[in-house]
Amino acid sequence: MQNASIPEHAAQPFGAGLSQKGVRNHNERLLLSLLNRHGALAASDLARLAHLSPPTVSGILKRLETDGLLERGEPLRGRVGKPSLPMRISPDGALSWGLRIGRRSADLMLMDLAGGVRAERHLSCDPPEPEAVLTFLADAIADICTTLTPRQVGRLCGLGIAAPFELWNDGNPEGGPPGLFGAWQGLDLRARIAAIAGLPVSLTNDATAACRAEQVYGRGKEFRDYAYFYVGTFLGGGVVLNHSVFEGRQGNAGALGSLRTVGPNGEGMQLVDTASIHLLEKRLRESDLDPARLHRRPLDWSGLTRHVDPWLGRIAQELARACLSTCAVIDFEAVLIDGALPPEIRDDLVSRVGRYLVNQDMRGLIAPRIEAGTIGANARTIGAAGGPIFAQYLLNTNSGLAVV
Repeated sequence: MQNASIPEHAAQPFGAGLSQKGVRNHNERLLLSLLNRHGALAASDLARLAHLSPPTVSGILKRLETDGLLERGEPLRGRVGKPSLPMRISPDGALSWGLRIGRRSADLMLMDLAGGVRAERHLSCDPPEPEAVLTFLADAIADICTTLTPRQVGRLCGLGIAAPFELWNDGNPEGGPPGLFGAWQGLDLRARIAAIAGLPVSLTNDATAACRAEQVYGRGKEFRDYAYFYVGTFLGGGVVLNHSVFEGRQGNAGALGSLRTVGPNGEGMQLVDTASIHLLEKRLRESDLDPARLHRRPLDWSGLTRHVDPWLGRIAQELARACLSTCAVIDFEAVLIDGALPPEIRDDLVSRVGRYLVNQDMRGLIAPRIEAGTIGANARTIGAAGGPIFAQYLLNTNSGLAVV
């Protein structure tokens, strides 16, 4: 449905369109990004938001429709003159694979251009061995492809991988033996997977991928600049600037789990050691409960209140301090918190962080809004699948050169 009340300044994060010859790629990405952000829009609204002439927009929309990236919506009546015809992103315009490699499992997802999940496959593996994951990937791709039409196979645009940064050197949950993920060190993962998929392959830190999922497909669209915390087995994060995920020089920007904090005995620690789910797993093991129940889908932590509640209290205090630390560097308007948590647990955590924030020393700082993310446990896999789509079809507003 068209949003008739979109203010002109709403397009500013994407910048103004370019009318010179030879920049079709930039303008296509600009219009696709506006449609992703706002939903279906008429050509006149797109022209106003993109600061492009109506004939220029009309020509681009025709090309995108011919290419199968856009489709026409229902005519909008009620205005003076002929009904306007909104354009919207066509889900079948492109398909992308997303592979998440975790510490106990791997997930493969097939996602369409509009962010719809077409198929999913899951592998339980503790720990994940490279050859087992690669075999799973090859078998899952072959299986899913039998359900696709030749046209859909032709629309596959790439495969994105989301994995912890330096998985072999990222630590293990308490109780795990050292060197548990050593087999991944030195592996040319992109080359091995490209040989299997026959498509362009990108590799992203798993928390950064989760942040991208929130920005492109979730509530992150509401904010221009924000910090993002993802509470998983190990906590991670991401940074969004000017409506795009900022990955940094080496793809490791927003490594918020590495923020320094103080342990219970005054020792220096990292946030990942004080605000992660593995701490809750430890509580359950100490009570002779199986920590695997924290990760079974659908997520259901009912009956664990006496273990979850003190854990929430601790990590909420840690995250409140971390929120102010991040805002001391960049004046974020918001901090979004999501994770592999049941929605009610996530919302409780967000509420607690907001309450703790009030009691922090905020001299020289402007307190950010503390908000809940909306993607949840699948954020890392969705972000992985969204990587090729973002790289090939949407506008990176943090890039000095938007055309690739």
